[in-house]
Amino acid sequence: MINTKPEAGGLLPQMSFRKLGGGTLDIGGTKERHTLFIVYRGKHCGRCKRYLNGLQTRVADWEAAGFDVLAVSADPESKAQADVAEFGWDFDLGYGLTEDQMQLLGVYISDPLSPDETDRRFAEPAVFCVLLDGVIQVVCLSNGPAARPDLDELLDGMKFNIEHKRPARGTV
Repeated sequence: MINTKPEAGGLLPQMSFRKLGGGTLDIGGTKERHTLFIVYRGKHCGRCKRYLNGLQTRVADWEAAGFDVLAVSADPESKAQADVAEFGWDFDLGYGLTEDQMQLLGVYISDPLSPDETDRRFAEPAVFCVLLDGVIQVVCLSNGPAARPDLDELLDGMKFNIEHKRPARGTV
């Protein structure tokens, strides 16, 4: 297995995920809007639910700033649907993230600690802010559930970077 790490200032790999409700979610490449792309651990993760609940309260702000907002996990459709039914998330939600896709995204991958956690390997959290041309402006990869960027701070920084045409940082 080759595990790459997408680099700030580099291109986000192009890939598609199954979208809850039908169709696909496509990342990478040139887009008409910027992208906030979140990889989450799945239904078993309480911290993910809190983070995505927080995202739900900020989706309109991200969209007003010119971003499409989407999240994906390795969960099967039934688990993703159960979370949406419980929490009412209305941002685009993908499911069925494969291990190959995890590796292309450079996310950390974990084995479940028990069958009570989940029944498959899953991605640890990641957040990508991607500009219109497919360039990664900000990449945050975590090896565990407790480290994720603050969504308000991230949005404020992204608006500043876009307004002032700042390049991606941390490219050395």
